[in-house]
Amino acid sequence: MRDLTNEILELIRRTSTDLPHDVETRLREAVGKEEPGSAARGALETILKNIELSRKNSTPLCQDTGTPIFYVHYPEGMSTRALKKQIREAMAEATKRSYMRPNAVDAIYDKNSGNNLGGDEFPYIHFEEVDAGQPLTIELMLKGGGCENVGAQYSLPNSQLGAGRDLKGVRKVVLDAVQKAQGQGCAPGILGVSIGGDRGSSYYASKEVLFSKMGTRSEDPNLAELEERLTGEANQMGIGPMGFGGQTTVLDTKITGLHRLPASYFVSVSYMCWAYRRRKMTVEGEEVVYD
Repeated sequence: MRDLTNEILELIRRTSTDLPHDVETRLREAVGKEEPGSAARGALETILKNIELSRKNSTPLCQDTGTPIFYVHYPEGMSTRALKKQIREAMAEATKRSYMRPNAVDAIYDKNSGNNLGGDEFPYIHFEEVDAGQPLTIELMLKGGGCENVGAQYSLPNSQLGAGRDLKGVRKVVLDAVQKAQGQGCAPGILGVSIGGDRGSSYYASKEVLFSKMGTRSEDPNLAELEERLTGEANQMGIGPMGFGGQTTVLDTKITGLHRLPASYFVSVSYMCWAYRRRKMTVEGEEVVYD
């Protein structure tokens, strides 16, 4: 099997230091919506300068380089053990080169591993087999701790919010999560929302849906409509970039639905900060393409 350690290292470098074009475009559009001289506009302009400098110098976009989340779609017959070994070696090297900050801390003994490797779960790697002949794709998301801390999960019905077990109830709890986050999630943010599942699968899906590009809408017209509505209503709250007030609290909303048990109705909200770091590499033969 081909050794892709260096190519995966490049994927990590690009993800940590170079914000995707679709995210940067949305941030630039947001600047024009804020009042000249306002704290909100100043925050967005600073973010854009930071993006340019990080790209130029190959330095991390944020001092919190986040939890590394890999999704690997591998063709039938390829060794997942070999791929995992290469990913982990690339992550250790990326940390050594300062593309990544050492983030893996043993929760029991409060000790940092120093190389972003911790047990089998850090970095997180999800494998999914595809048909033989299909290309290998590796997607990476770096999810910061600040935005992770303001994620939320609700069990409906919620009498306090008057939220029932329907999309109207989903709307209420998602907006509640945005209101509670304020500027602590490094707004403007992106919302990943999962409806259904159990507690674990619901959170899992709310992050998975964040791998899609900005503006990608659900194939379900009811969910697509709710995505647009939630983004619009969140931006009417006046929270704004970094909580300074303004028109841009949320850049986009992505929703997915799961089957559930009759007894449970979970809604999970994964909040992503403005540093929406996600990249993909595709390997077909000798060619490697980065997106």
